[in-house]
Amino acid sequence: MLFPLPPAIVSCADGERANLITVAWTGILSTIPPRTYISVRPTRHSHDIIEKSGEFVINLCTAELARAADYCGTYTGAKVDKFAKCNLHSIPSTEVACPSLAESPLSLECRVFEVKRLGSHDMYLADIVAVTVDDSLIDAGGKLRLDRAELCAYSHGEYFALGKKLGKFGFSAAKKKKPPKRK
Repeated sequence: MLFPLPPAIVSCADGERANLITVAWTGILSTIPPRTYISVRPTRHSHDIIEKSGEFVINLCTAELARAADYCGTYTGAKVDKFAKCNLHSIPSTEVACPSLAESPLSLECRVFEVKRLGSHDMYLADIVAVTVDDSLIDAGGKLRLDRAELCAYSHGEYFALGKKLGKFGFSAAKKKKPPKRK
């Protein structure tokens, strides 16, 4: 019940065919080394693919991709080609064998280092071995600007576009600027 969550479209491949699955149970585990996780039900088609390959790509989901994310989380790749059905395109990843999602503004290529069997889901702990970012998200100073990505969030059965900025890291502790002294 920790909402909102990031709906991520995860790509994976078994050597013959690529698949997409939407997960909301994902996040960053560590900065150094860069590590992440996804949790997937053992009954899902993608579970077996990730088990065998040990690789996946977390593709961030924009508001424009929300319908595709919902579809990829609803239908099984065992019966339908989700790339074709959602008019999505795969592109080669740089470090893993499975493709990345061309329409995603940021993709994390991941290699599994441990699996935790946790009941309804298996958690794939993974090293982030490469990151691909759309050039439009990098400002002139080289800073990543995810605020430009128009990401979406999933909250208790509903998708939302992220929007209004409330502050930046440390804004609650920042010292207020004093007005200039009058002469």
